Amino acid sequence: MVASTDGFSDGVLPTSGRERGSQREPPRGPETELHVASLRFRLELAEQLDQVRRSDKALKTVLRLALRLFSAQAGCVAVTPPGAAVATRFLAPRGVQFDQQRLELLTDPRRPKLPPDLMTGGLQRRGRVWGHLVLRRAAPFTLAERRELASAAVFASRQLRRIDDARAAEVRARIDRKILEQLRPNDLFYQVLHGLRSLTRYDHSAAVFIFDAGAGALRLAAEQIAWRKARSGRIGARRSLDDEALSVLEAGAVHLLRRDADGRWCARSDAPGGCVLAALLQGSRDTALEDTHQHAGSVLLAPLVARDRLLGLLQVASCQPQALDAWEAGLVHGFLPQVAVAVANLERTESLEQGMLQAERKHVMADLARGVSHDVNNAMGAVLPLVQQMSADLRAGRLEPDVLLDDLSQVEASVHVCRRIFSGMLALGQGQRGQLGHAEVGRAARSALAVLEEGLRRQGVKLKLDLPDALPSVRGSLGELEQVVLNLTVNARDAMPSGGTLSVSARAAQGHVVLTLRDTGRGIAADDLQRVSEPFFTTKRHGNGLGLSICRSIVWTMGGAMNIESVPGEGTSILVHLPFAELET
Repeated sequence: MVASTDGFSDGVLPTSGRERGSQREPPRGPETELHVASLRFRLELAEQLDQVRRSDKALKTVLRLALRLFSAQAGCVAVTPPGAAVATRFLAPRGVQFDQQRLELLTDPRRPKLPPDLMTGGLQRRGRVWGHLVLRRAAPFTLAERRELASAAVFASRQLRRIDDARAAEVRARIDRKILEQLRPNDLFYQVLHGLRSLTRYDHSAAVFIFDAGAGALRLAAEQIAWRKARSGRIGARRSLDDEALSVLEAGAVHLLRRDADGRWCARSDAPGGCVLAALLQGSRDTALEDTHQHAGSVLLAPLVARDRLLGLLQVASCQPQALDAWEAGLVHGFLPQVAVAVANLERTESLEQGMLQAERKHVMADLARGVSHDVNNAMGAVLPLVQQMSADLRAGRLEPDVLLDDLSQVEASVHVCRRIFSGMLALGQGQRGQLGHAEVGRAARSALAVLEEGLRRQGVKLKLDLPDALPSVRGSLGELEQVVLNLTVNARDAMPSGGTLSVSARAAQGHVVLTLRDTGRGIAADDLQRVSEPFFTTKRHGNGLGLSICRSIVWTMGGAMNIESVPGEGTSILVHLPFAELET
């Protein structure tokens, strides 16, 4: 075949230039004209969609060109989501109405004949019939027009697939950049979950679990609840794995599960072991899947495996049983390497932070031991002469009840001072890092301040406390919260070598307990204020620069934030915001 002057083949092969000039082009019938117009439609569509990156803009372009090609008076894109009613999008002209009963014929498995004034072309997307291009006009549509629209819809589907693939590559590239930027692993998890939602449109939830080999359980590290438009309150929840379930997950296959009519989970993928995971989900109540307000209908379970070792699990769920299928499974599979990198980074980060925390704790305890030894010596130094005097009076028979009671009261007071100091030291020494539970800010502050109280008084630092007993508990470890207060108090003490006032207060505000430590010390220079939380940065002569950095890390682990405000020559205020434990259960 050779191309005609209009750019399309006319099916005629001339033998010479003379013959070509003498031949007359055969008249074109309506079907030929329609076919040529349809080819022009595809060329124009490909040209206009070449730079388009958004599917909604692409669908509007397809609808606009189709209306012109078939001289239709009205059109729309009818989306057919699994398990839901047909929904119209991109109405043209704006405000036009389509009969819902007619549109429902598009999803009827019996494929009834459409009315003559209505014509549709199926749009394939995400591995299934995603929707239909619907056109309407007063004159009936011919069979040839219906065939051309079906062909045009297939071409449009290819363009949509190209846009979807480009979008998926863009999301993966963005997450790669975040990995290179060394974004905190938990933040990276939510970047992945958000990216998956923009691609799969999951309408229930998605979660990342971390595998704890020692406990043989999956720990919920991040969960996004789509239907509530919020992050989960179940972070830290655990899902125990038996040997059989562990073996299935270690194989690394992505599993698709759906609920049957009785509400039970059933395997719907070819990967072996699906029934084992279905039983695991059936007995699970630790994530949003079984939420009493919105049950999930389908779920993808994608194990995170590296070097034959299970690192965790990526879970994506939708409300309708048919909403997730092979296309979504393939898409999720493409994200697994990035999530596995984030999990591995999390393990390394937690290991390093734990080492830094233990090193700093030893340093703080050694510093405290040196500091409180003076207070203990003072207390015991007052006890020894009194005991010696009472012993001498007893041997000489000079005991006077009033004097004896007064001496014993002083001995008792000194013993209480020592007991308070040693109790505080013991509590701080035993407050190792563990699973996040419920902690009381007031209790942690009083325990830490009991150790330092005598030293603060000796240095001329006046302590003002406003720690209400009725504050809500926060999500965290008591020992780590005590270390935060201890480090911040030591910093405040060192900033007031000639004495001053340290105010420690706590209040509830907008779902958080706000702990504030405000001193009247020398303050922090503006240039240093931006760097004080960096590891190893210090303005102290004998400091190691880890205290504030570790405090911020501990607070971040608890889901909180720490803000520092300072005016040179006037003092420093540190505000620690910690979320209520009730919001995380």
